[in-house]
Amino acid sequence: MRAYDSFEDDRRIGLWLASAMPEAVFELVVDLARRHVARLGCRTLDTLHVACALELGAQQFLTFDQRQEKLAKAVGLSVA
Repeated sequence: MRAYDSFEDDRRIGLWLASAMPEAVFELVVDLARRHVARLGCRTLDTLHVACALELGAQQFLTFDQRQEKLAKAVGLSVA
């Protein structure tokens, strides 16, 4: 419960921004999968997260997941 309350506090002060998933993201997921999944071994949620970052114009991609990191770098995102 404490973690949830802390997250809600962060959301209220603007550290986390909720954003609708762009409709075009699903086409990009398919494209990313076709181009990168066999080589990088990334999975559906990896491609979805990276596609959302691309569609939302993210400046950096933050992840602790190695597959997501490989995919993000492969499509030109700066990974921290």
